[in-house]
Amino acid sequence: MHIETYISDLLYRYDCVTIPEFGAFLTKRVSARMDENTHTFFPPKKVISFNEQLKHNDGLLASYIADAEKIPYEVAVQKISKQVKSINAFLIEGETLNFSSIGDLILNADGNIVFEPANSSNYLTDAFGLTEFKASQVNREVYKKQVETLEDVIPIDITPERRSSRSFLKYAAVALIALTVGGFGVATFHNNQVETHNQLAQEAANEQLDAKVQQATFVIENPLPATTLNVEKQQGNYHLIAGAYRVAENADKKVEQLQEQGFKARTIGVNKYGLHEVVYSSYENSNEALVALRGIRNNFNQDAWLLVRALQ
Repeated sequence: MHIETYISDLLYRYDCVTIPEFGAFLTKRVSARMDENTHTFFPPKKVISFNEQLKHNDGLLASYIADAEKIPYEVAVQKISKQVKSINAFLIEGETLNFSSIGDLILNADGNIVFEPANSSNYLTDAFGLTEFKASQVNREVYKKQVETLEDVIPIDITPERRSSRSFLKYAAVALIALTVGGFGVATFHNNQVETHNQLAQEAANEQLDAKVQQATFVIENPLPATTLNVEKQQGNYHLIAGAYRVAENADKKVEQLQEQGFKARTIGVNKYGLHEVVYSSYENSNEALVALRGIRNNFNQDAWLLVRALQ
């Protein structure tokens, strides 16, 4: 009879399983915990201990064995008593008694039973299926530096990590200096507004570019033959952007299409994202540019946008 099998079954349902005339296995629930040194998560479990002072037969183990083996209760008690004699003899010989999935029993120098619980089984049914696992440490400072690097080379909007309070002191100092040169700030206010407008418009155009990526990535295998046109030189710092293209041939193709529609289209160079910008036309007056932009959005291209920039 493998008595440890029956004891193991009962430990899932009871907090105390007594082996008559030998001792009792006790369980105590402990909460989940995290080892900060090894970054290991341990689920909640039942911790098993052994008390050789609890030897009174409470009938639990004998009743369970009798029911499992279909034998009378008295016969089950006799089997347990016989098993206990074998266990005591085994321990007296100095051997270590292993109860599978429960733990090891051994006699110490004083003749007392020492129990070493096994960690292979979790007798807490509420934690069934949960096992310990180790998580890797997150180094936020390294990731912050990587994001800052990406901000310099990729045209995407990345929300920076919250800086320390010292950064706010630095910004306060900058603000104080700015107040002392207020005259210069007023002079540059208009330029800042223009730059903000261009940035927002450029970001919106980039989103549209991603949605129409086929326009920006294909290369025309058989472009139209080059022709010489007498194009009137356009002036002004207000430009109606028709699109931005990664391939120069595609930008030239777009210019030809717009010119066929009657626009004074042209390319105005490469922006900071490496895209060739194509404009419908350029204007010296902002009101005229806005009126023309409204007409283009209503009739031709609702994604057109206004760029304010002095061309070299």
